[in-house]
Amino acid sequence: MEKPIYPSKNMRITQGYNEGSHLYSYAIDEAGADTSVEAIYAPFTGIIKKVYQNDANEVWLESSDKVEYPDGTIDYMTILFAHANDVSNLFVGKRISQNEVFYSEGTKGNATGNHCHIECAKGKFTGSGWTKNKAGYWSINNGKKPEECLWINNDTKVIDNHNYNFKKIEVEILEDTPPKTEPPKAEITPPQIEPSSENKAPQTNTEQETQPKPSTEASTPQLIFTCPKTDLYGIYLKKGEKLYLKK
Repeated sequence: MEKPIYPSKNMRITQGYNEGSHLYSYAIDEAGADTSVEAIYAPFTGIIKKVYQNDANEVWLESSDKVEYPDGTIDYMTILFAHANDVSNLFVGKRISQNEVFYSEGTKGNATGNHCHIECAKGKFTGSGWTKNKAGYWSINNGKKPEECLWINNDTKVIDNHNYNFKKIEVEILEDTPPKTEPPKAEITPPQIEPSSENKAPQTNTEQETQPKPSTEASTPQLIFTCPKTDLYGIYLKKGEKLYLKK
């Protein structure tokens, strides 16, 4: 969900709401860093709902989705911009992305010096977009204080906020923390358990040939060697070696 950002990189409010020509409205005049013409950025992603070129090139921008207000409100938002010298590239239904340059300061209409007239409203565009107020000025429907609608961020240079308390979007800085590593676990070799005679797998022919068969007292004597002549016969064995007689 987007947070509507103050539409100028340089905040210098020269006229606040309920002052002078802004009586009975929440309009403000944003004049930028100096007297030159500065860009106005889309505070949120929105759709142009109305362009009125017969006065001060007023443009109404409505948010495409609900946005998060600084005062905690979650709702659509509509903003009126006025005094740009040229709006020939704008039309009803045009989609504008957040932070996209789409408007500018100017002097079109009843304006002194380059600035942008800004009015915020809660909710979607309604009716003709504005109503003549008690002072005879046209102001946006469902008007709401700008500091209750717009956020500032690190890109906003506050020169003069007209004593309005705009809430700032805090950027969380995450420290580079090395990932936690666990010490290697010791490998435990389970003890080898000889299977019982009941569970032993049958021996292959090779195993049967290499494994000696224990002799029993009841076994029949078998001729192993016949001495060809009277002489000394023996087998040389090293310590630990074993000798078996095979049938």
